[in-house]
Amino acid sequence: MDNPSLWPLTILVFLPAIGSLVLLLLPRENTEIIKRVSLLITVIVFGATVVMALPGISGGPHFSLSADAVSQMQNVFQVNWIPVFDIQYYMGMDGISFPLFVLTAFISMLAMGASWSIKKHVKAYCVLFLILETGMLGVFLALDFFLFFVFWEVMLLPMYFLIGVWGGPRREYAAIKFFLYTMLGGVLMLIAILMLYFNSDLRELSDDQLVAGHVIADAGQAEAWRAGVPSLEKNPDAQQHTFNILALQQLGQHTKQFSGSVFTEGGKSIQWWAFVLLFIGFIIKVPSVPVHTWLPDAHVEAPTPISMILAGILLKMGGYGILRICYPICPEAAYDLAWVVCSVGVLSMVYGAFAALAQNDFKRMVAYSSVSHMGYVVLGLGVWSAVEANGFNADYWKMGVNGAMFQMIAHGISSAGMFFLVGVIYDRVHHRDLNKFGGLFAKMPVYGGIAMVIFFAGLGLPGLCGFIGEVLVVLSTWNFSIILAVLSAFVVILTAAYILWAIQRVYLGPEYKGPHPEALTPLTSREWSIAVPLCIFAIVLGVYPQALFNYMSPSINHTVDELVDWQKHQQPSAIAESVDPPDHDGNVETVTSQGKDTLPEKRSLKEDNEESLQLESFGALPAPLQATEAVRERAPPPEETTVVGDQTERG
Repeated sequence: MDNPSLWPLTILVFLPAIGSLVLLLLPRENTEIIKRVSLLITVIVFGATVVMALPGISGGPHFSLSADAVSQMQNVFQVNWIPVFDIQYYMGMDGISFPLFVLTAFISMLAMGASWSIKKHVKAYCVLFLILETGMLGVFLALDFFLFFVFWEVMLLPMYFLIGVWGGPRREYAAIKFFLYTMLGGVLMLIAILMLYFNSDLRELSDDQLVAGHVIADAGQAEAWRAGVPSLEKNPDAQQHTFNILALQQLGQHTKQFSGSVFTEGGKSIQWWAFVLLFIGFIIKVPSVPVHTWLPDAHVEAPTPISMILAGILLKMGGYGILRICYPICPEAAYDLAWVVCSVGVLSMVYGAFAALAQNDFKRMVAYSSVSHMGYVVLGLGVWSAVEANGFNADYWKMGVNGAMFQMIAHGISSAGMFFLVGVIYDRVHHRDLNKFGGLFAKMPVYGGIAMVIFFAGLGLPGLCGFIGEVLVVLSTWNFSIILAVLSAFVVILTAAYILWAIQRVYLGPEYKGPHPEALTPLTSREWSIAVPLCIFAIVLGVYPQALFNYMSPSINHTVDELVDWQKHQQPSAIAESVDPPDHDGNVETVTSQGKDTLPEKRSLKEDNEESLQLESFGALPAPLQATEAVRERAPPPEETTVVGDQTERG
């Protein structure tokens, strides 16, 4: 395949790592120069991602919003890396990965700007920080499962040292706990990767599926490709294994390769176990209850810029992995375990909110709020409400997944801002006891105003970025489970409780009662330059969310449509439905193909129209809520059924 995006994207991803090598050549005494060079590198990376995102850009890698490209994988390149195992240096981007890619560059730039408070081993800190950024950028672009795992693990050691060397009093404990939890998730992920790899065989894919999986560039190359591998008839044991994530998605949705039992005949399938292992590995990173306990300790002990990276980027990798890997590759297991996924999300939301309400440490409260807010992401991804009973209508599931993706971006902004604002105060007074704060708004009015915007964005106030994702997830859950929808809506009250209580105790309470009151000085220009962009994005995405939906909704809807197509093939009985013309009362009589004993279902046309209007009423958010007719058009025509007396005739 032609690889015009190979060098531009490679340079973009590895520029921070190259910069870390440059830093090694600088004298360690020149701490100011080292910090400025590191900041310059992060600014260049972010500037390049912004240019890629601008519409109308031509030449070089860019994200196209044209109708024929916006829902597809773009800027794809493949180079053989370890050919004997079919491991490729394989990258690309779509509307799911690109917004997170831009968010990574943005938060990394701000976190580097917040690193001026680092005074110890500055050179080593900046080197590790830039290596960490390369790992994070690579995760969102990697399309080879082995390459994805390499980038995933590359982040582990830099983060371990950044917490363990530059953290708080209990930094060693927090770093080891983070390392062990993340390593456990990585081991489970590796087992799942090997399960899928050794049970994959590209020869079972059709020509069109090979193209969709980017195994070949076009259908015209299929004959040459098949001529170069042993055929199924000549050598059925010569399997063509693959780490190609897009090809594995095609195998999971269009073949039975991952449906065989693992341990016993009739037992759970390969993809069921792979889904469970991958899901546990990803929710450790999210993190979700009960594998969340590393997060509060890591956040509390990590320095402020590393807390910004943890909350703003690393947690999002768990949600991204679920959406990119778990669901498309293991749809059968994802459908069977939808209730488990949603229950984990709601449990995390409720537990995280109650835990945040009980905290007296300002930073620990924000850490538990991340557990609660990321629960919305898991819930939104899990609400597989497209079922046979509603004609496989996927509109509400699309709403949930779009809400989950928006929540990841919004939480990346608000949580990074909250941790930064906590760090601003900690750098001055060196404590985080909520009961010893008070009256900061009077002493630092500009800081207090910025804090109000960021914390209200985390609360989910309408008009700010936190509202959109949460409301879409809660609305989408209603069609999946009323009980879970009520519980998730109840969490909004708990969120308001701990956010407002914290604001009251820190900013609006009586006079400050803690140590070093003389240190409560106004924000510096550097702190301004970090806080103001976060506020701007929190407001812009809250007022005009379509700016983000334009990029991510087509890819999300395309992914959901493919899963619903798979579901229809698994439940073909749903296709055999017919709808008679309306009678004189405006009712539609529906008779299934089960026979004459099936009672007709009366449904008012007015009810149908009202349900459609409910979806259309979200005029400000059309993209994630539009009904995608392509799914219905691809379905086979229904079997016509006519009722004549007591007999059923089919035509």
